[in-house]
Amino acid sequence: MKKLSVKYLSYKLRKNLKDEVPRWIVLAIDLYISVNTFVFTFLLLKFMKIGPQTKLHEVVIYQVPIVLICSLTAFLATSSYKGVIRHTGFRDVINVLITNLVYLALISLFYWLILYSSLKPQFIIGKSVILVHFLFNMLVMIFLRILYKGIYENYIGGGKPRRRVMIYGAGDSGVITYKVLNKEDRNRTAVFGFIDDNTKKRKKKIDGLKIYNPDRVDADFLKRNGISEIIISIQNLNSYELNRITDRFSEASVELKKVPAVRKWLNGDLSLRQIKSVNIDDFLGREPINLDSKEIFNEVRGKKILVTGAAGSIGSEISRQLMACPVEQLVLLDQAESALYDLQQSTLNLCSKNRCVFIIGDVRNQPKMDKVFKNFKPDIVFHAAAYKHVPLMEENPYEAISTNVKGTKIVSDLSCKYEVEKFVMISTDKAVNPTSVMGVTKRIAELYVTHLNSSEKSRFIVTRFGNVLGSNGSVIPVFKRQIEEGGPLTVTSTEISRFFMTIPEACQLVLEAAAIGSGGEVFVFDMGQPVKIFDLAKKMIRLSGFRYPEDIQISITGLRPGEKLHEELLTSNEKCLKTHHPKIMVAIVERKDDSLIEKINRLASVEMDRDDFKREKEIMISKLVEIVPEFHTKTDF
Repeated sequence: MKKLSVKYLSYKLRKNLKDEVPRWIVLAIDLYISVNTFVFTFLLLKFMKIGPQTKLHEVVIYQVPIVLICSLTAFLATSSYKGVIRHTGFRDVINVLITNLVYLALISLFYWLILYSSLKPQFIIGKSVILVHFLFNMLVMIFLRILYKGIYENYIGGGKPRRRVMIYGAGDSGVITYKVLNKEDRNRTAVFGFIDDNTKKRKKKIDGLKIYNPDRVDADFLKRNGISEIIISIQNLNSYELNRITDRFSEASVELKKVPAVRKWLNGDLSLRQIKSVNIDDFLGREPINLDSKEIFNEVRGKKILVTGAAGSIGSEISRQLMACPVEQLVLLDQAESALYDLQQSTLNLCSKNRCVFIIGDVRNQPKMDKVFKNFKPDIVFHAAAYKHVPLMEENPYEAISTNVKGTKIVSDLSCKYEVEKFVMISTDKAVNPTSVMGVTKRIAELYVTHLNSSEKSRFIVTRFGNVLGSNGSVIPVFKRQIEEGGPLTVTSTEISRFFMTIPEACQLVLEAAAIGSGGEVFVFDMGQPVKIFDLAKKMIRLSGFRYPEDIQISITGLRPGEKLHEELLTSNEKCLKTHHPKIMVAIVERKDDSLIEKINRLASVEMDRDDFKREKEIMISKLVEIVPEFHTKTDF
């Protein structure tokens, strides 16, 4: 019963103190502090036999009223009592200093007036008492304000913090991060300490917090001290160093976050909202590629632009980026009604109704596409419509041919008919030495549009890149779903690797190709080193706060039909040329085949065998091999 009463009283006290203290109470407390520090100063100096040896009762009767009058006048003049004590900051400390200086001036004035008046000598406050009381009173008032702020934040304001964090990096960025975390009252975050690789900073402290050796901060250390989060606050951190840091905590169940580069801070100041979880995009193995947006702006200025596959991962991002450009009109076409509707609704504030036209349409429907070209007369076409899922296309080769080959042929032929300035096709690294139906159909589409470039007025350009992080059907969303379900994560091989890029990077490449392409080129990125999918899976488990294999396992399933172990960006007979950008290359496609167009026309016109599905696959595969002899399929019929 007694314990219950104590807990109840503690709860009531905290509940009442959470409410803002009335200003008159703060004023009364400050006056009380001034009087007590004055009496204490007098007793201390009397004990030390410094200054006039006035009796205590005389001090209380004659001098304390003067202190009260001077203190009250100073408090009212500077309004120091109006500050919210639990949010005491540097400006409040300065205000307390100014208040005490005003008090010092007033009490000194009283001293000179009394000294030359006929009042009793008991009214005279010694110079030493005045000076020491000024210093002592100021320090006590500042100390008590800071003490109350600390008590409020750690007890009254909500008890123990919900999470304890460590900051990796004890430099300027780390100190700024620490200040931001402390400033955020609602965050309830306790910084346990700093971690830094610099041996000169070892055994030192920042605001009383230790700087730890990274080798000491292992899984047991983090668990023992209740650390749930590590914030990496190092500027100019490359992906290699980030990998090294995150690998240190591979065995620990902690969330990793990262402070952005200074150039991304809002108005030059870091905010708590900008400290985000470490993203899988940070592990590309290279620095993000930035292109010349000014050149892109000039290329599309005042143009009518058609985007096919506009509702897909790449198409929708291209559409959004074009909405920020000075285009005359955007025609956004896709057969996926729901996805196109989502794009329309999410971009209402980016593009007006007359400037953006959303059309439900299929690139395989020649009459429909002809109507689109005839009505809108686009100057530039971005062709992103395609079927891209390798395993599905292995089972449905007719659909892959119909969309990726026939659809591309229809759109590119209409671009010639209506004299489009530029046609930009989005391709894939799977088109290089293809082993899948999806890859070979994209390769055939590449060959067709580059062949048209040599005989038509329109300029045809191809962009080729690797896997796009976060796109529909990519490995990242699959891994996220599997982690949410508790695993296991499915990987086809421990050795399988892929080139990766982000959706914005991929779309910038497409737009840059439209700006600098003169026709006939296949643009590719220098995408750094390929990333092992197995390593990517382990990193995603770690970034989600779990451990591999203790919490979530990885299952090796074996290569799927049509899947390569390693992807390539160039074929053996393609020449690679440099461009104005060090990260962009041009593959010059050399393919001499006078019957190429005739073969592609026959392929695009082939009909589906509705009676024998297996026979249909055999026919389709044989026609693909006829056009691309290097196509090696392992599909079973």
